[in-house]
Amino acid sequence: MNKSSKIYIAGHRGMVGSAMQRKLSAEGYENLVYRTSSELDLSDQMAVNQFFEQEKPEYVILAAAKVGGIHANNTYKGQFLYTNLMIQNNVIEAARTHEVDKLLFLGSSCIYPKMSPQPIKESYLLTGELEPTNEPYALAKIAGLKMCDAYREQYGCNFISAMPTNLYGPNDNYDLNNSHVLPALIRKFHEAKESSAPNVEIWGTGTPKREFLHVDDLADACFYLLLNQNEAGWINVGTGEDISIKDLALMIKDIVGFKGELVFNTDKPDGTPRKLLDVSKIHSMGWKHKIDLHVGISAVYQEVLKNGF
Repeated sequence: MNKSSKIYIAGHRGMVGSAMQRKLSAEGYENLVYRTSSELDLSDQMAVNQFFEQEKPEYVILAAAKVGGIHANNTYKGQFLYTNLMIQNNVIEAARTHEVDKLLFLGSSCIYPKMSPQPIKESYLLTGELEPTNEPYALAKIAGLKMCDAYREQYGCNFISAMPTNLYGPNDNYDLNNSHVLPALIRKFHEAKESSAPNVEIWGTGTPKREFLHVDDLADACFYLLLNQNEAGWINVGTGEDISIKDLALMIKDIVGFKGELVFNTDKPDGTPRKLLDVSKIHSMGWKHKIDLHVGISAVYQEVLKNGF
């Protein structure tokens, strides 16, 4: 991948896509192309083909997706499945027909079975039932990574897949109805502090454990994989460390400076009991995360204070 290579970032306004844009620019890659969703509907096959014909990208980073937390996944099941399948099918097929040099498909750790042994190895895919609260999104992502491998086997396409753990960082979604747990907690604690509320409600029991990766670390890993990974299969990207939702809430409470109490609403779903990725594969390739969780959340909160939600 040369500094002059034309690289298409699908989903450049999202958290992952914007992090990839920052990383590539910092590394000296200036021939980057992208379109907003209003300029290019990735679920429209004809429009996607016309874009590839016009721009002729050499590399594709497929970070575009319809995403959300437990509430969004439960509420918009059909939409999540349809839209994500259409986006990835159109982009992956266009990348094949227009003979791009390499494509990187971004998946999610929710592809793995709900009750996977921990930490979760890449080989555990399709060995058990998925977590029902995000099954549509997970099914689409499984189809995408399998499509990349199938295209490699049948057509010789150099398509690779990365499966990140739970992400946080700049350009995150702080909508309390559609966000993931970490940004939702930041917003809840901030607003509770601002209003001098006596407590903050936490969904579930607080016992589930989650792994969190700063999106700039993910972008660093994806850049590393674009340069070094040229084989079939998907690669987990995470920290190899997890934290309970309760301890995460206490950490964010401390960072924000909220003085009230935590109240756990056990009528709300917990989701998967634990979700920690086995990252030995990417570690063996020579990559490891750099950003400590407390440091990363502190930086994110400072950005929120500066720019708002």
